[in-house]
Amino acid sequence: MNPDSAGRWRLLVPALLLVLSAGLFAASLWAAGPDDVLVPLKPAWVTAAPVAPVRLTPGKPATVELDFRVAPGFHINSNHPKDELLLPTTLRLNPPTDIVVAKIKYPAGKDLVVPFLPGDFLNVYSGDFSITALVTAARALPVGTYRVHAALKYQACDNRQCYPSREVPVDFDVKVQSGKSPQRQSNPGQSPHVHD
Repeated sequence: MNPDSAGRWRLLVPALLLVLSAGLFAASLWAAGPDDVLVPLKPAWVTAAPVAPVRLTPGKPATVELDFRVAPGFHINSNHPKDELLLPTTLRLNPPTDIVVAKIKYPAGKDLVVPFLPGDFLNVYSGDFSITALVTAARALPVGTYRVHAALKYQACDNRQCYPSREVPVDFDVKVQSGKSPQRQSNPGQSPHVHD
């Protein structure tokens, strides 16, 4: 081997190893999904729609609606799955001090028969679904915008198997407005006579 080709090989081997390792890393991020189609190992089985700011006055509750979409070909356990071994879908909320989020209302799930549980069924959400809750601000809370951090914890399944649980973040703003109604200014009494 002449000295020029030896030098090229010293440069070529690390480059080939780099390309090979990048390809292996990329392949490790994918796995077989439904119908043996490759899907990412960390797919977004559930996505959250952007949430409009919740506008409220202190002491008066307002409703927040959180909208979610389950990817086609998948479903997630409802909040009340039929089996205690299945993980329920739950919404975890972390509001700032003096903001209370309560009365979380989950939709009813739909019963679904799946091949991997013969003679039994799952209670699931699929497609689009919404969760609502009441938001209240303490009477002493100053006017302003406050961020509520939340996450939907779910377990996704396809027609062959269920996958480890995941969380999808769904944060929203609460805009606290003044509870006082603006004072109307009245005109002082005027004389019925026209003044020049």
